Amino acid sequence: MYERILVPVDGSRFSEEVLPYAQTVARTLGAKLALMRVQERDSADEEATRQLNALADGLKAEARMVAGRGNVAAAILEEAARVRGTLVAMTTHGRSGLAEAILGSVAHDVVRTGHNPVLVYRPRGRQPGTQEPMQINTVMLPIDGSGHSEWMEQQAGEWARALKARLLVVQVISSDARPDPNVPANDALESSYVRSHAVELGRRYGIEANWEVLHGDPVDAMASFIGDRRDILVVMATRGRSALQAAVLGSVTAGLLREGKAPIVVRVP
Repeated sequence: MYERILVPVDGSRFSEEVLPYAQTVARTLGAKLALMRVQERDSADEEATRQLNALADGLKAEARMVAGRGNVAAAILEEAARVRGTLVAMTTHGRSGLAEAILGSVAHDVVRTGHNPVLVYRPRGRQPGTQEPMQINTVMLPIDGSGHSEWMEQQAGEWARALKARLLVVQVISSDARPDPNVPANDALESSYVRSHAVELGRRYGIEANWEVLHGDPVDAMASFIGDRRDILVVMATRGRSALQAAVLGSVTAGLLREGKAPIVVRVP
């Protein structure tokens, strides 16, 4: 799927919390792991270069110090485009810490303007910066009947196959959307939509594919389902460019980043 996993760091532990997942993806896919840091000043920052090289050496990764020219997101995208088959994996916040916004401005611009999937992870500020690779056992694909959600089915199937993980197709039904309140939550009619997608994706990609029907608010239901598990990778699309003009990301994606604890591969249709 990818030949290089590119992780932007800025010298903070926040920006490094995505590294356990980036290491896993790189190792499983046989891709090169590369760390980059944007030099925002005109003159070379020797201390920043030393820190980057030390971090990369410890991970047996490539180190790239690049000029920012006043636009960090543009520098990240330019470096990503330099090597074909690059996936950007980054945290939503760096040196600024856990800001109030769901997605920091740099990560937001990378997702919005990059035209490619981006692996994003909201740092918690509790773990040390570098950790052992994090095993991913489940790729979770939320679908809601819209073309936007189903647009990521190919990505989810390829991720599950590449990571040798099971695919879990999830549909969340709000309490006020059920046509008949007497229909049990596990009724076959209720799960037919999500089940059919899981069966087809399992057949198409030769993977184990299961399905789950959750109830309630989409963000709360999925965040509760994920819980404290750290072996889940969520693959989902935002609502498109128009939605990004009014919000940081689609409300469900943004909410899951805020409330959930899983990394998300996201792309703007």
